[in-house]
Amino acid sequence: MGETFLRPARWIALLLPAALVGGAWIGQLFFGLYPCEMCHWQRWPHYAAIVLALLAFAVPGRVNQRWLVGLAAVAIALSGAIGVYHAGVEYHWWAGATACTATFSGTGDDVLAQIMNAPLVRCDTAQWTLFGISLAGFNALFSLAGAGLILVLMRQRRPRI
Repeated sequence: MGETFLRPARWIALLLPAALVGGAWIGQLFFGLYPCEMCHWQRWPHYAAIVLALLAFAVPGRVNQRWLVGLAAVAIALSGAIGVYHAGVEYHWWAGATACTATFSGTGDDVLAQIMNAPLVRCDTAQWTLFGISLAGFNALFSLAGAGLILVLMRQRRPRI
């Protein structure tokens, strides 16, 4: 049997979440695209994937590396799934599960207290879109496609020459 495509899978497992998180931080620090609660939810699996991919470069043994890259792919896919959920909340396909998508109800002091305790960045409003796709949507697309590619590469075998 030939050698697997583990090396490119490792690189994708490292570089894809690093690029997505790096882009999110650049948007936040330089362009005023502050993350909402669900944006943070999408970042955590990417952080985990970066750590797992780095460990896959450090540990000896192809079996250990495969497990770590596979776990990184799962973490990337999880971020993509959260991105799908977040994009659906932004497009109002379904309601969000957090206070940052809640509407205000009541009267007087109750409404004022709700407004004062509400997050500054709402999860149900896209801050930026391109071709009608929000940042959460792009995270979903890139993360799910990248996780799929990693898993496909890990199953492929190079022919022996």
